[in-house]
Amino acid sequence: MADIVTREAVLAALSKVQEPELHKDLVTLNMIRDLAIEDGKVTFTVVLTTPACPLRGRIEKEARQAVTAVPGVQTVQVKMDASVPSDGRPRGLLKLPVRNVVAVASGKGGVGKSTVAVNVAVALAQSGAKVGLLDADIYGPNVPTMMGVKHLPPQNNSGKLMPAEAYGVELMSIGFLVKPGQPLIWRGPMLHSAIRQFLSDVEWGELDYLVIDLPPGTGDAQLSLAQSIPLSGGLIVTLPQEVSLEDARRGLEMFRELKVPILGVVENMSYLELPDGTHLDVFGSGGGQKLAEAAAVPYLGQIPMDPAVRVGGDQGAPVVVTNPDSASARAMRALAEQLAARLSVAALQGSSGVQINMVG
Repeated sequence: MADIVTREAVLAALSKVQEPELHKDLVTLNMIRDLAIEDGKVTFTVVLTTPACPLRGRIEKEARQAVTAVPGVQTVQVKMDASVPSDGRPRGLLKLPVRNVVAVASGKGGVGKSTVAVNVAVALAQSGAKVGLLDADIYGPNVPTMMGVKHLPPQNNSGKLMPAEAYGVELMSIGFLVKPGQPLIWRGPMLHSAIRQFLSDVEWGELDYLVIDLPPGTGDAQLSLAQSIPLSGGLIVTLPQEVSLEDARRGLEMFRELKVPILGVVENMSYLELPDGTHLDVFGSGGGQKLAEAAAVPYLGQIPMDPAVRVGGDQGAPVVVTNPDSASARAMRALAEQLAARLSVAALQGSSGVQINMVG
C-alpha cells in the first residue's frame, strides 16, 4: 500500500530548510504558501523576501529535495514568488506605499555614483521588483541621459507630475524640467523645496524600492532628503584611490550623523582587465575594503572598469541591459542582490525585534 502524503509531513520536511540569510526555516518565516497535495503530487509556492534574492536557486533546490524525500511523494512542483517587506518607516510625503528607500552617495564627483544608481535600479527591476529612481543631484542631473529619456509623460487628472519610465523603472529628475545646459543657481531653501516636491508632487506608484541618486558631497541636498523622507539605508560609492577614500569617509560619516543605516561600501572602477587577462589597477587597489573595515560597515565588492559602461551611459542604455554577461554588469547585479537582501533582513529584523545576522 502506497504511503499517504499528509500536509503535516510536507511542512515538517520544509521546516528543515533554512533561509540562509535569516537563519530560520521556511515554515517559521511563513514563506510556504498554496500547499496542495494530490495523489503523490505536491505543489507549493516559496515566497521570498525579494525577487532579487541572491540565493533563490539554492532555496528552491533544498525545498524540492526536502519534499521529494517524504515517503509517498512522486512529483514536486515548486513556484517561486516574492513579497518585499517594508522597513516600517512612515513616509507622509509619499502617498502610496514605498517599502524601502536607498540613497546612493559619494564624497566627491567622478566616481560613477550615478552609473551605479542607474544600473542597480534597473537590475532590481529586471528581477521583478517595482522600482523608482529619483535623481536628487540637482546641480548635475545625469539620470535622464543615462536612462535614455528626454521628456516626462503628460500629466493626468491628479494634478501631479507623472514620472517617466525606462527599463521598467519609474524615474524623476530636475533634468526633465529645465532646458539642456541651463545652470541651476539655487540656495538651500530652493533646493529643499525641489526635493520635497519630487517626493510629494510626483505620482509615484507603489514601489518595493526607491533608489535616490544624491549629489556628491555632504551639503544641503543630503540634509534636505534625510529631513524629508526616512531612508532605509545608504550606499557609499568610492574609487580605490586615497583621495576618493577620504571623501567617501565623509559621506559615510554624514549618513551616521543623520541616523541613516549604512548598507555598505562598493568600490567602483576597481581595475581594468587587459587582453591577456591580467588586471591593471588604474586607481590603486584595496581602498574600498580598507574603508569598509575601518568604518566597520559591510564591503559589497568591486566593479571593474569597462568602456561599455561609459558607452551605455552616454547612449541611455545601462550595461546590465546592453551587455548583461560582462564582468561589470555581473558586479552591478550582485550589488543589487546584496542590497535587496540586506534591506529585507533589516526590515524583518525591525518588525520582529529579533537580531538577524547576515551571511557573507
